[in-house]
Amino acid sequence: MKQFWPILIASTALIACHGDSQKNTIEVKYPTTAKVDTIDTYFDIQVNDPYRWLEDDRSPETEAWVNDQNRATFGYLEQIPFRQQLKDRLEKLWNYEKLGAPFKEGDYTYFYKNDGLQNQSVLYRQKEGGEVAVFLNPNTFSKDGTTSLAGLSFTIDGALAAYQISEGGSDWRKGIVLNTQTMEIVEDTIVDIKFSGISWLGNEGYYYSSYDKPKGSELSAKTDQHKVFYHKVGTPQESDILVYGGTAAQKHRYIGASVTEDQQYLIITASNSTSGNKLFIRDLTKANGELTTILDDEESDSYVIDNMGSKLYIVTNRNAPNKKIVTVDASNPRPEHWVDFIPETKNVLSPNKGGGYFFAEYMVDAISKVLQYGYDGKFVREVQLPGLGSVSGFGGKKEDKEFYFSFTNYIIPGSSYKYNVETGDYQLYWRPEIDFNPEDYESKQIFYASKDGTKVPMFITYKKGLKLNGKNPTILYGYGGFDISLTPSFSIVNAIWMEQGGVYAVPNLRGGGEYGKEWHDAGIKTKKQNVFDDFIAAAEYLIDNEYTSPDFLAIRGGSNGGLLVGATMTQRPDLMKVALPAVGVMDMLRYHTFTAGAGWAYDYGTSQDSKEMFEYLKGYSPVHNVKQGMSYPATLITTGDHDDRVVPAHSFKFAAELQEKQTFDNPTLIRIETNAGHGAGTPVRKTIEQYADIFAFTFYNMGYETLPNQSVFKEFKD
Repeated sequence: MKQFWPILIASTALIACHGDSQKNTIEVKYPTTAKVDTIDTYFDIQVNDPYRWLEDDRSPETEAWVNDQNRATFGYLEQIPFRQQLKDRLEKLWNYEKLGAPFKEGDYTYFYKNDGLQNQSVLYRQKEGGEVAVFLNPNTFSKDGTTSLAGLSFTIDGALAAYQISEGGSDWRKGIVLNTQTMEIVEDTIVDIKFSGISWLGNEGYYYSSYDKPKGSELSAKTDQHKVFYHKVGTPQESDILVYGGTAAQKHRYIGASVTEDQQYLIITASNSTSGNKLFIRDLTKANGELTTILDDEESDSYVIDNMGSKLYIVTNRNAPNKKIVTVDASNPRPEHWVDFIPETKNVLSPNKGGGYFFAEYMVDAISKVLQYGYDGKFVREVQLPGLGSVSGFGGKKEDKEFYFSFTNYIIPGSSYKYNVETGDYQLYWRPEIDFNPEDYESKQIFYASKDGTKVPMFITYKKGLKLNGKNPTILYGYGGFDISLTPSFSIVNAIWMEQGGVYAVPNLRGGGEYGKEWHDAGIKTKKQNVFDDFIAAAEYLIDNEYTSPDFLAIRGGSNGGLLVGATMTQRPDLMKVALPAVGVMDMLRYHTFTAGAGWAYDYGTSQDSKEMFEYLKGYSPVHNVKQGMSYPATLITTGDHDDRVVPAHSFKFAAELQEKQTFDNPTLIRIETNAGHGAGTPVRKTIEQYADIFAFTFYNMGYETLPNQSVFKEFKD
């Protein structure tokens, strides 16, 4: 590409919001984004990509563009009269003690705690009968709180701990080993860990996964060959032993390694996409033991959940779309020898283990149900959960007699319970004290018909007494991809929205995992339009049943959900007033050329696969479907300048297209968080500021000059 300096010319637009009460206008000055002739040819079809230069995240031109866009965006947001009110309310509601479920390692019990507004939660520990002490405080890792604790693994005896840190939200991690008794760092920092846990073998060393540093930008350049290494503590990283990967025969985008709890086996998974994996095992009790193949294809998602001696317990969706657990002997572990242990049911299985039992969690229309089984396969009991919602936990070491689980739904904040594995009894361990009364709200599940008649569930949550008059501000949130399930969970952010009279609606779209592999596969590749149709039908249901109307509807989603928002707003801009795409995959013709994006091909396909796939992707790719002269909804795009999973160029190019072609009054802004990534590890301070801006933008563009529920702020002020 030829060198140039983009000419950033301020163009002025007067932004007028709908609604009789809205008298003020906000002047927004968009930077004009330079266009450079860049043409790609796909199957003899030429596609122009004038904003390709924005993909260079290291160039001064891109940096200048980011600064100018943020200047325009924050200049707009700062003029919204109730923005500070929202930020103050978020801070007040967020400021409560948050306590994680305890877990035991060696002689200590560990737990995470956040006093309220700490940017990162602190890890504490305590010996039985001893005093509580800080073990790791990520708030001290960096001055601005943007370096986070991103992983933690202890040796079996708890004597050593390896923890990972993420800087600026990046997926590239550093590994540090501590002596847990002396609190001294044992060795030099290990670098370039990515998409990896740390799994100890005794106290001598551990396994981790990494990519070679890519040529060019480490935040956007393609990473294509994952490798598993064994690192011996106290030796330089350069001498780490390559265990798997690094050859043409072993080339995979994602490789993971873990050691079984009894330290007998090394388990390796290898895949080229986010769905499907090969599976290997090595007997660590044998000197120079060979790597034995369990699965040599990527036709299923399969992993070893545990073992009893040579008996392996494998979770798989091979010939079982809703998953099951099978057993097999490690000496002959191929699928033809598998025996059903917990058979497949009509509901999706997500099992865990602890205390010498398996806990089979099922999703029943996205709501949790938990069954307990012995290692002999005998059913023990159904765990009677505290209510209808989502659980997490139900896991621990084999010798544990008690462990913890958490329960939540859209109106009940997450609470922790101590569970007795033998009796099935549990007691409340911790419940947060929040200025939010669940009794004032209601959450219900409905089912609606999508375009092709498919029945889709949706949770709708709101304050009791809601009037179905079509005038309720509503956020429709979706994801619909990668076998990921959206189950009910409480959020302070959503609480703020609902206390203002807002409706929060979440449909369980195809492409997700709520109904197993078949549900997932119904929303991939040339069936991806099903996901958008499900989302559009959810919006139509809310409008038809007068929960809201197009003037009061906002659509929101992040990552694959950002793609969902981008595709929906370009296909049906008439349905919503506000669009809020976050860290979205927006350029479907080039997504596979960045970082590990090629691994998403199972869900998306790529523009290089075939002419049919290219045309299908181009047909919904948000960047390629912004049309001149259309009236698109008020749009606030959010991304992070250090996002190395979905690179910010996706959002940059989408914003440039919208700003160029949107000829109506609705604003098109992009808010680019600096020193932030895809979302994980974002400091509380930044999170509060971002949501205050998102909600202020949304309410203002729905026509509100003041917030709907001012009594909240009167009480707050008093």
